[in-house]
Amino acid sequence: MFRFDKEQKVFNFSGIPVGGQPGENPPLMIASLFHNKDSVSKTDRKGNFDRVRTKEMLKQVEQISGATGVPAMIAMVANTPDEAKTYIDFYLENTSMPFGIDMWVADQRAKATEYVAQLGVQDKFLYNSITPWDKDIKGQVQRLKDLGIKHVVIQAFDDQDQSPAGRVKSLEAIMAQGADSFETVIVDTSVMNLPSTSFSLVANRMIKEKHGLPCGGAYSNGTHMWKEIKDIWGLDGFKAMDAVVQGMASALWSDFNFCGPVITAPRVFPAVASAHMLLTTLVYDESGIIYDNPNLPLRKYFGEFITKLQEGGSRKKGK
Repeated sequence: MFRFDKEQKVFNFSGIPVGGQPGENPPLMIASLFHNKDSVSKTDRKGNFDRVRTKEMLKQVEQISGATGVPAMIAMVANTPDEAKTYIDFYLENTSMPFGIDMWVADQRAKATEYVAQLGVQDKFLYNSITPWDKDIKGQVQRLKDLGIKHVVIQAFDDQDQSPAGRVKSLEAIMAQGADSFETVIVDTSVMNLPSTSFSLVANRMIKEKHGLPCGGAYSNGTHMWKEIKDIWGLDGFKAMDAVVQGMASALWSDFNFCGPVITAPRVFPAVASAHMLLTTLVYDESGIIYDNPNLPLRKYFGEFITKLQEGGSRKKGK
């Protein structure tokens, strides 16, 4: 269940290992900033936002990432290239974390990506994303190559077949057009709502089994779009549901997680770290392996427990 025969690719994204066998590396958490109704930045979409508060939140993400061992980056939501430029400049001045730009309109996203290339910061930039709805995937791939873009997300989804197998077929159709030729390729298996998150997780497993690529999803889509639950369960109930779903999803064949607004990091990162600790011991029970990555949450908090397990040979297979 937690060990793939297929060799799993591990990409080095701005010093962060992304991918591998379950339990090998903590999932990369991708938090969003400057989205609509962002209570942190309160942007007016014209480059005016609360810089002091935003800087504080970036530092908080850095701290919670360091404390949990769960790596972090920020995806900045922008509507225009000029808006994106303002955010990128501010971001690069205030943090060393890698980043992405979240822009749905392809032409606008391309112009923002050109600015990233002009600055020469392609090493820490994650292009999000090459999608099945793009009209000219081959042309997009070539433009990204010309700009020196190294790290990309492929979004896998099939409107006609929304099953896990449909996501696999979508990915393969996109890869066939050259989208798999970048230095880093990670696959977003398209969360549509909370219950269908399971389809994305199964698709993660299928893709890792067949192609060995890092997989994940925007698990916050499934939780934050369930708006009426706040009225039914209250804010605390929503927060609990969000943390559980994102933790559980991150433990099931996920190498990264678009985890929602940056302000939720103090609860989501510990949830994911806790889930990864359980995943690590599940992997150990199945394979006898605990990976060497020093940032594994289990290693950060339960090193003595690991030592006792390994010295005692508890549950090691074949022993």
